[in-house]
Amino acid sequence: MPGGQEGSIRVLKVVYLLLGLFLLGWVLVQTDLEAVGRGFLQMRWGIVVVLAIYFFEFLLDTAAWGLTVGRGPLDALWVFRFWKVRMVGEAFNQVTPLATIGGEPVKAQLLKDHYAVPYRDGVTSLILAKTTVMMALLIFLAGGFGVILHSERLPGLYKQVAGYGLGAFGIGLLILFLAQRLKLFSYAGAWIPHGRMGPYLSRVLHKLSEVDDLLVNFYRSHRKRFAGAIGLSLLAWLLGLPELYVTMLFLGHPINWGETWMIESMAQLVRLGTFFIPGSLGAQEGAFYLVFGAMGMDPTLGLAVALVRRFREAVWIVWGLALGWIFAFTPKP
Repeated sequence: MPGGQEGSIRVLKVVYLLLGLFLLGWVLVQTDLEAVGRGFLQMRWGIVVVLAIYFFEFLLDTAAWGLTVGRGPLDALWVFRFWKVRMVGEAFNQVTPLATIGGEPVKAQLLKDHYAVPYRDGVTSLILAKTTVMMALLIFLAGGFGVILHSERLPGLYKQVAGYGLGAFGIGLLILFLAQRLKLFSYAGAWIPHGRMGPYLSRVLHKLSEVDDLLVNFYRSHRKRFAGAIGLSLLAWLLGLPELYVTMLFLGHPINWGETWMIESMAQLVRLGTFFIPGSLGAQEGAFYLVFGAMGMDPTLGLAVALVRRFREAVWIVWGLALGWIFAFTPKP
């Protein structure tokens, strides 16, 4: 990559990080931090329950990813292997911007180096996994939006924003799916002028065409795996509801399941809209703060929930980086 482009990307990363820090600072200034700290400490063993629930969420998503490889049985050994690789990749995803894709090349490389999965097969499975996760999220958000529309807890402005956000997400996801299904990336690439980079672009376009062929073949020949991956991912998203429910219960402010779905849906929409900020830093905290306030609850409680979620993410990042360190010193077969 040319030096100018690398410099621009570094600048963007800094800008996005500073934006996240600004949002986080704004939320903290508005909040009683002592109350937030007391709420977090009140969780006690509830933190363990939250981590256990999230472990099963992560395991379901891992099994869904395994289904997208499209060849061979998905037994316990392969789920364990995919889990380790995904732990490492997601740790990188949490600390990099650009739609949480920073760890995806890491996953593909680990699959190739340690488990003999061809790089193009790994890349294809990661594209499919991202697609199925987003499709499952769309279903989850549609259900949450239905609850939001029939609730009087949120003002009309919040309902409008949620509706526009869900619509934009659905349109974008449809375009992405059609681009894969109809091999639009290969066709578009063929129209790019090659110039002096002709040989390099030809190799890139050839590999892109191979991935496109694998994507189309999966959609045609592995419909059951495709549906199964969406189903497992949807179950993972739905497990986010008891995770939030348990968090609120241990914080001493139980809520009903409808309220849980509304809060989780709004939080996920904000994460979608702030994908360019590493870990949605500040945006996630702001979402919980504002939504709790709009629903007539103490906004400080929302920040306490966000803190519990950040703690859970931190545990996973450390765990993933530790597994990455182990991979680095494990001889390749």
